[in-house]
Amino acid sequence: MDDKEFNARADAMLARIDAGLEACGADVDSQLAAGGVLEIEFDDGSKIIVNRHGVAREIWVAARAGGFHFRWDGTAWRDTRDNAELMEKLSTLASQQAGEPVALS
Repeated sequence: MDDKEFNARADAMLARIDAGLEACGADVDSQLAAGGVLEIEFDDGSKIIVNRHGVAREIWVAARAGGFHFRWDGTAWRDTRDNAELMEKLSTLASQQAGEPVALS
């Protein structure tokens, strides 16, 4: 995957996450900033940061539970450690931090 394809795929995923947060009904705030950074803020002031990392061609997630790297496998963004799909893992991480279910699809 070249840089142009990576940026297009990563930006589309960040926009999908942002839209999913808006639609899920959970009490979270999100802001998608230029440069491929999505900041998710919870009532307790904690945050999850999701960003594209062009050099590694990965999407990185920083959450209270730790840091996670997701790489495109040809069909989905997968965690480089446990092969979890990005939206599923992010739903779990956001639910833990929000103290309520956050279902992203």
